[in-house]
Amino acid sequence: MRHKVAGYKLGRTTSHRRSLLRNLVTSLVMEERIETTIPKAKAMRPLMEKMITLGKRGDLAARRQAAAYLMTRESVNKLFDTLAPRFGDRNGGYLRIVRAGWQKGDGADKAFVELLGSEQVQEEKRQKRAEVRAKRAAETKKAMEEAEAQAQAQGETALETDKKEEDKE
Repeated sequence: MRHKVAGYKLGRTTSHRRSLLRNLVTSLVMEERIETTIPKAKAMRPLMEKMITLGKRGDLAARRQAAAYLMTRESVNKLFDTLAPRFGDRNGGYLRIVRAGWQKGDGADKAFVELLGSEQVQEEKRQKRAEVRAKRAAETKKAMEEAEAQAQAQGETALETDKKEEDKE
């Protein structure tokens, strides 16, 4: 029986589980939305909420505690500079876990984990990707037109040489 047993083991050793959760929390801070399995998302939630609470405290000791847990310096800066002020008046409940179907290989339930208020960031990323895609499509179209023009020019010169050869005969 599992009476009063807290946490998730996730089928990993302690060190593997700890590094997995640290990586997930760091990725969520940097990307503001990640896709993972539901048990990992549920195991990550209290750790992410603790990080945001440290960010809201904002003092040097909190920054050092966050730096000891998060994997990169950029994630610590983002946590304290952009994420913590976003949740300044909110007491907990900073994450949203949205179920997203099944994993193809083993059928595990997948979920998107996102920070509340990250919709604007996600929309900006979508627009940026759409702009890059449109620019790439325009470059490809231009390259195709140039290639066609070159092929026609080469075809015309080939026809001209053929006509000259026929005239000589």
